[in-house]
Amino acid sequence: MSCAPHLHEVSQPGRYPPRVPSIFSRIVAGEIPAHRLSEDDRFLAFLDVRPIRPGHSLVIPKEEIDHFFDLPDGLLADLMVFSKPVANAIRSVTGAARVGCAVVGVEVPHAHLHLIPVDGVGDLDFRKASEADQDELAAMAERIRAHLGG
Repeated sequence: MSCAPHLHEVSQPGRYPPRVPSIFSRIVAGEIPAHRLSEDDRFLAFLDVRPIRPGHSLVIPKEEIDHFFDLPDGLLADLMVFSKPVANAIRSVTGAARVGCAVVGVEVPHAHLHLIPVDGVGDLDFRKASEADQDELAAMAERIRAHLGG
């Protein structure tokens, strides 16, 4: 006898099928490639494949939590501390005046922080996002990792 729910059980009102892992969880698991910048047992930073500007990166907790501000306080604080050297490396490598942070959370149901190199507030415009060349992403990732010492 199977422990899996039967189709009629899943479709009953108020019952939902198991969640499919987010694309970010699949990146963490190595099922989908990404240009990884930094990683530890709880967090991962990688380049956005649709950057607003070169160096635009994402930082995620490995634990799949949908809403950024639902992260437990300690995890949220630690994510920002983890992000700090990544942001500093992005600023150094890109020559940007600053690295802006954005929490949007509408495209992927997995908490994530955007780190975006900016020279002015107009640079934080997600309408400027476009598919990046994989070779350019690889070169940028290599330069950022080198700056991080990895």
